[in-house]
Amino acid sequence: MNDLTSVTTGEVRLSYVHLFKPYAHQVGQEEKFSCTILVPKTDVDTMNRINVAIETAKQKGISEKWNGVCPPILPTPVYDGDGVRPSDGMAFGPECKGHWVFTASAKADYPPEIVDVHGNPIINQSEVYSGMYARVNVNFFPYAFGGKKGVGCGLGPVQKRRDGESLGGSAPTAAQAFGAPQPATAQAGYTQGQNPPFAATGQPAYTTQQQYGQQTAPRINPITGLPY
Repeated sequence: MNDLTSVTTGEVRLSYVHLFKPYAHQVGQEEKFSCTILVPKTDVDTMNRINVAIETAKQKGISEKWNGVCPPILPTPVYDGDGVRPSDGMAFGPECKGHWVFTASAKADYPPEIVDVHGNPIINQSEVYSGMYARVNVNFFPYAFGGKKGVGCGLGPVQKRRDGESLGGSAPTAAQAFGAPQPATAQAGYTQGQNPPFAATGQPAYTTQQQYGQQTAPRINPITGLPY
């Protein structure tokens, strides 16, 4: 593309992936398709093109949005993953270390195309998740809305390149937690199909184990600092 505000990245890692269904981080916010993009700092080419796109968007803002004047403090969407979140001053998550971090989004009316390495549309939503590696087309643009001015990032097509370790914090399968299934054996004292033995109190001679589940701490969006 000739438009310098449009960038197709090299291979990046995706986090906070909402590509099949629009999502709002807070009640009342506009739901959007979005993902957080982690650009390795070793990918100098992609970052150079992103910097050019942001500068081009800034110049467009001066001429088209901001009455010929660049704001003295201009928010831009790209942050240093080795630094701290702008929202609360806390460190970015460990997956952000060694990366440049930004979030791209698209309005609910404009779902992004999602394709595989061969360019075929991905239908199975389970193939697209936080932690996978991809190339993403993004567009940087100036905005002036609600008294705020800055440079935002729009989300375009996404091409999955390869799988990666999931960042979703999902629970393990039963086989992962307890090992491979074992052949069923009858419990000592009674056979399968019989009622369990009762003690003199009329209650079962054994107690039912309390149900449990994996406890996972809520994940925090590295950009907003809000729970995922």
